[in-house]
Amino acid sequence: MSFQAYLDTIEDRTGLTPRALLDLAKERGYDDPSVKAGVILEWLKTDYGLGRGHGMALVHVIKKGPTIDAKHVGTDGSHRDESDTLWLDGKATKPA
Repeated sequence: MSFQAYLDTIEDRTGLTPRALLDLAKERGYDDPSVKAGVILEWLKTDYGLGRGHGMALVHVIKKGPTIDAKHVGTDGSHRDESDTLWLDGKATKPA
């Protein structure tokens, strides 16, 4: 599953866009470099029922922003993304 597919599935499961979850994470201070991924994963599991794979996609966005490594762009396989920048504003507003 690509990074973007994880984020789109998170939106389906939670009803919140990735950007909305990012904003909630920032309100909780989870974007602080000292906060470990496990703390964020526990929050996402407890409040939204997200597993580790989906949670780690959000941890990436919370800690590193929406840019992913170019090695994931345009490659073959299940982890291929169309762009090195993830769309955070919801599937309904994603450019074609």
